[in-house]
Amino acid sequence: MQVALRDVHDSDLPVFFRQLNDPQALHMAAFTPRDPADWDAFEAQWKKQRSSADVVRTVLADGDVVGSAAVYGEPGEREVTYWIDRTYWGRGIATAALGTLLTEVPERPLYARAAADNGGSLRVLTKCGFRPTARATGYANARGEEIDEVVLTLEV
Repeated sequence: MQVALRDVHDSDLPVFFRQLNDPQALHMAAFTPRDPADWDAFEAQWKKQRSSADVVRTVLADGDVVGSAAVYGEPGEREVTYWIDRTYWGRGIATAALGTLLTEVPERPLYARAAADNGGSLRVLTKCGFRPTARATGYANARGEEIDEVVLTLEV
């Protein structure tokens, strides 16, 4: 499967919105918007991201839109995030997409956060060179409670 990144097109947003509203994916991601079914808030957030200094990309697998990946935040505190359609989990797409994104954004350190029980995401991040550096708790909108999370850092 060929994985590539490109700029986000307006036509990608309905695909991302559908992916964001998959109950299983929401639970796994945990740290999601308060109301993922709010199209207006979703669209406003994407408009803000796309007009900022954030690096936001659409993830393609064999030419199909399968998710998104981004680096966002203030210099010195920038974080990575990604979302891959659940039907594509377990195929190495997230690892390939994040690896490509990291070559586009050479600044370091970069940070990532994942729910402590999200083994798939933790594997992707460690395969891409991130190392756990802290544990924290945070309110997970998708789960309606405080949960444990792992903070990871990519140094070089």
